[in-house]
Amino acid sequence: MKEKNQETKFIRVLGIVATVMSIAMYVSYIPQIIGNLNGNKSDYIQPLVASINCSLWVVYGVKKKDWPIASANAPGVLFGLFACTTALI
Repeated sequence: MKEKNQETKFIRVLGIVATVMSIAMYVSYIPQIIGNLNGNKSDYIQPLVASINCSLWVVYGVKKKDWPIASANAPGVLFGLFACTTALI
């Protein structure tokens, strides 16, 4: 029983860390967005593909009621689309 509790705790902590890192990864688009807005345009493909990927994971998370997956990927949709859009305009 103790082993199962330790595994459950490990999985919970791992999920929290993974969620935080996922959000941090997408927030890291902010310097790219600022550069795009300042005229230093970057490639739009990577953030576009990331936003599509995140959109799929958000839909999956919502349908499965897996809120950590949905919430971890929601910023990727927004920041990816914003980085893509600012690279194109």
